[in-house]
Amino acid sequence: MRLSPIRYLLIAAMVVSPAVVWVAGGDSIKARLTGTPSPAPAVSTSGAGQAGGAPQISILGSGDILVHPPTWQQAHTDAVENSRSGYDFDPIFESIRPVVSSADLAICQLEAPMGPGPPADFPHFRAPTDLGPAIKKAGYDTCSTASNHALDQGEQGVYDSLDALDAAGLRHTGTARNQTEQATPVIYQVKGVKIGHLSYAMHFNGNKPPPGKAWIANRIDVAAIKKAAAATRKAGAQIIVLSAHWGTERVHTPDAEQQFWAKQLIADPNIDLIIGHHAHVVQPFQKINGKWIAYGVGNTLARHDFPVDANREGVIAKFTFTQQPDKRWVVTRVEAIPIWLSLKPTIRVLDIAAVLHRLPTADRRRDIYLGAQRRIVGYLDQRGAIRAGLIVKL
Repeated sequence: MRLSPIRYLLIAAMVVSPAVVWVAGGDSIKARLTGTPSPAPAVSTSGAGQAGGAPQISILGSGDILVHPPTWQQAHTDAVENSRSGYDFDPIFESIRPVVSSADLAICQLEAPMGPGPPADFPHFRAPTDLGPAIKKAGYDTCSTASNHALDQGEQGVYDSLDALDAAGLRHTGTARNQTEQATPVIYQVKGVKIGHLSYAMHFNGNKPPPGKAWIANRIDVAAIKKAAAATRKAGAQIIVLSAHWGTERVHTPDAEQQFWAKQLIADPNIDLIIGHHAHVVQPFQKINGKWIAYGVGNTLARHDFPVDANREGVIAKFTFTQQPDKRWVVTRVEAIPIWLSLKPTIRVLDIAAVLHRLPTADRRRDIYLGAQRRIVGYLDQRGAIRAGLIVKL
């Protein structure tokens, strides 16, 4: 898709105390640390990008999109101001559109279903169908739909949401309209590369699938995931991404269940990358035996009843895969782009670095955004991600 020049900062974790992280800018710091300059990102307009002759492709994933009343009220206000009917979510995502659109494949996490009728709040969410086109316009290509809220609106709610995604031109996996759809491997053809996608959730908030229709939403089961991954590989996928809706809400460290599942799943030869969500806060990235797990990328859009810094923070995770001489695809670059949900004067998802770049030095909001960046870096690096190669955009 579209690539634009972006300045990245390499974070070097210094062993001084667990709370201390040193930040320095640009390729110059990497040169000082490693003795070699950072390679420039590859740009390609047809076929996978090239890195020294090796094909490359980028895959991006972000966190929960969960529409609460203040958010749909904001979207309605924006629609009125823009002389549109219904709800206009486009301005909410405008700041992150360049980053999302920069990836060859961008995956959203649609936590609650969309459907006709008035929007609905907790405990049984329903988002307006106008959300779908806004997700597409923001640069996303597909959405994972398995989540604890997948069954909030029952069987028909699943069907309505998938129809809304189809209407918006978005692919999807994680919920299904029939057993055949659920069993058919989801593979995206991106610049000549076949990318498989799996989506599973740890539970459905006590909601149960209709009798005989367990296929309607994917629940985490290690054996079932491995079987699906093997079928996806057999169907031709060269790269397979697992979207995992898991973890303990509001907790920055992976819980025992996450770690148990992650260890087994990342060791499977048919799973190349795991991108997690559900906790509504940022959790660490970790590299295990050459493969990456993003335990939790926080929220993309979720204006909780009790907003605090932690649930207003998130990251957009971007992974660049490079094809090896043996034809395997391996992650060779990992980036995290910190984001922040601004609540006043309007609800907006912000690319923090992009906003800071144009914000006057004296603007008091700088301290808020810089504080969010520092916290996010700390959460991401709990398991040595920076030493393993994670680059954070600051």
